[in-house]
Amino acid sequence: MKKIGLLVKETSENRIKSNFKLSKGLIIVKYSGVASPDMSGLRKTLKATGSDLFVVKNSVARRAMKELGLNDLIKSIESPCGLIFFKDEPVDTSKILCAFRKDHEKLILEGGMLQEKLLTSKDIETMSKLPSKDVLRAQVVCALNGPIVKVVVVLNQTLKKFVYCLDQIKQKKTS
Repeated sequence: MKKIGLLVKETSENRIKSNFKLSKGLIIVKYSGVASPDMSGLRKTLKATGSDLFVVKNSVARRAMKELGLNDLIKSIESPCGLIFFKDEPVDTSKILCAFRKDHEKLILEGGMLQEKLLTSKDIETMSKLPSKDVLRAQVVCALNGPIVKVVVVLNQTLKKFVYCLDQIKQKKTS
């Protein structure tokens, strides 16, 4: 029979591995000095975007990262840190983190990974300034719709001119 502490560590390690495999990437944050209720609020906000904030012992996180082959991220795990796994939109997650950081300066964006690419804190901040997927889709639709609208307007004007011309001919013949 295993000790409870060992079971908790194994469960946490397995959770990190499964979350990483199911997600598009992760962001590592250091939260030392941020109040627990604030962290709970951040966790709830992240949950709404499909992201998951997971706080675990550093030794467990390092061991899981080593087994996943994420050796470049191991150096980022020191002092109290949390792992944020995002399944959907990394831009939304980074926007939430940067907005939270404005009010809680002690939260540090350490880095992360997005689809096999390492992220720095600067990359995360840059990502937070990008428009969301929905906004980009709307921009593409408007860009595609613009030329079509112009063709319709030109064709409509041509028809109006033709009708005007016929009306002028009619008026000349009747007078």
